[in-house]
Amino acid sequence: MLNRYKKNSEKIAMGLLSFMPEEKDVKKLQQTIKEYETNPDWHLYLWKEDDDIVGAIGLRVDGEQAIIQHISVNPSHRNVGIGKKMIQEARKLYGSSHQVSSVDQIRVYYDHCMEQEENPNN
Repeated sequence: MLNRYKKNSEKIAMGLLSFMPEEKDVKKLQQTIKEYETNPDWHLYLWKEDDDIVGAIGLRVDGEQAIIQHISVNPSHRNVGIGKKMIQEARKLYGSSHQVSSVDQIRVYYDHCMEQEENPNN
């Protein structure tokens, strides 16, 4: 289940985002979290499953676009569909008022999830 990021989950969020290649540097990671905390157009959500936070997805709203710019799943919870579920939930949250897309860094994964949604038997 997606939950809006709160400051008391900062360390968990930073840990999850640090799995993304462009967020390896601590200073860059701190800047990213600060942006999610202060910029009204940046929205970070954490995925909770069985009382554990196991994923994070971050979007930037730009006009009629909602752009997924971060997505990460704890390595011990990967390959069970959590990333796909996060994208589906983000599309439910933003899809009625925005066109949902992704940044280039995660485009292949995003497109893969969309193909699976359109063709569930593949």
